[in-house]
Amino acid sequence: MRNPTTTTLGYALFATRWLQAPLYFGLVAAQGVYVYKFFKELWTLIKMCVSGHATETYVMLAVLKLVDVVMIANLLIMVIVGGYETFVSRIGLQGHRDQPEWLSHVNSNVLKVKLATAIVGISSVHLLQMFVDVHHTSRHALLWGTVIHMAFIFSAAILAYMSGPMAAHGDRGHADRPQAGPGRAAPPQVEQDHGDQRHGKPEQEAPAATPAVPRQPGPGPGPGPDADAEARIRAARFPARKLLEDFDQQHPRGFDRETVARLGKAEFVAARRNVVLVGPPGTGKTHLAIGLGVRACQAGHRVLFATAAEWAARLSDARAAGRLDAELAALDEYPLLIVDEVGYTPFDAATAGLFFRLVAHRYERASLIVTSDRPFGRWDEVFGACAPAMVDRLAHHADVVRLDGDSYRTRRATSAWAD
Repeated sequence: MRNPTTTTLGYALFATRWLQAPLYFGLVAAQGVYVYKFFKELWTLIKMCVSGHATETYVMLAVLKLVDVVMIANLLIMVIVGGYETFVSRIGLQGHRDQPEWLSHVNSNVLKVKLATAIVGISSVHLLQMFVDVHHTSRHALLWGTVIHMAFIFSAAILAYMSGPMAAHGDRGHADRPQAGPGRAAPPQVEQDHGDQRHGKPEQEAPAATPAVPRQPGPGPGPGPDADAEARIRAARFPARKLLEDFDQQHPRGFDRETVARLGKAEFVAARRNVVLVGPPGTGKTHLAIGLGVRACQAGHRVLFATAAEWAARLSDARAAGRLDAELAALDEYPLLIVDEVGYTPFDAATAGLFFRLVAHRYERASLIVTSDRPFGRWDEVFGACAPAMVDRLAHHADVVRLDGDSYRTRRATSAWAD
C-alpha cells in the first residue's frame, strides 16, 4: 500500500510539468517572428529582382536565407508539438488527417534525433551560404564553419546510435508487460484448429526452386535470435511460429509471389497500409499472415494476433464494460493487428458494428492483416449492412493477395489414404 504523503508529493512533482507550457507558447510567438522575417526577406528579393539589381549570387543567397528560415520554423514546430506531447501532456490528434507520421510514436529519444538532424540541415544551409559567397568570406570563417558543421554531424550520429539501445530497452519493457489486466480482455488461447494455421511444408516434398520470398536480413529466428524481436513475437500471441521462408510456394496454384516478397520487408506497417489474404481454406493464408507478423516484429513493430471470433469476444466484452473507446485507443499501441478467419462465422448486427468500429478507428492510422475465405463482394454474408463501409476503409490502402488451390490439409490426408 502506498504512503499517501509520498503519493501526493509525486503527483505534485509531476504536475510541475505544466510550468513548461508557457515555454512552448513562447516558441509559438517566435515562430510568428520567423514568419514575419520570411516575408520581409521575400519582399526584398522581389524588389531587387524587379529593379534589376539582383545578381545571380544575391538571388542564390537570398533563396538560401529563405530556406534557412523555413527549416528553423520546421525545427520550432518539431520542438513545440513533439516537446509538448512528450514532456507536458498528450495531444489528442488520433484520427486527424494531418497528424504527422512521427507524432504517433514520439518520445524523447526520437525527438532528440530529429532535432539533431534538423540542426545538421540548418548548418548545411549556413555552410552552403558561406561557400556561395566565398569571395566575401574569410578562410578562417570557412574553416571554423566546416569544423562546426562536422561537429553537428558527429553529434547527430552519436545521438542516433545511442537512441537504438534506449528504444530497444523501452520495447523490452512494453513486451514484458502483461497484455491482460484490469479493464482489458485478452484474446483467449484456444486449441482448436485455426483453419490455415496448420499449413506448413510437406514432410516429403520434391526439391523446390529457390524461394521467391527472400529471407529477412538482420535479427530474426535462428542462431542467436534478437532478444527484443523474440519478446515482441511472444507478446504477439501467434498460435504457432510460421515463417515466410517455410511457406510451401508450390502448393497454391496461384498467388502473387512478388507482392508477398515486398510485404515481407514489413514496410507496409510504417506506411499504415493493410494486407488482405483471400482464398479457400487450407491455402496458407494464416501461414502468410503469421509470417508477415513475425517480420513486423523483427522490424521493431508490436503485433497482436487473434481470430475474428476472438476479436469479436474481446470487443464485445469491452462494450459491455463501457470501455470500448478505451479499448480501441489501447490497441493503438500495436502498429499491426492480425484478424484471422474472417468469414468462417457470420456475425450479428451488433458484433458487425464492433468490427466496423475497429476498422474505422485504425483507418489511415495503423495496419491490419485480414485473412478471409471469401472476396470483398461476399462480405455482406458475414457483416451484413456494415460490409460496404468496412470494405471501403479496409481496401483503400491495402494489398490484396489472392491464393487459389485445394486445401493443403485435405491433400495431405488424401495422399496418406492413397499410400
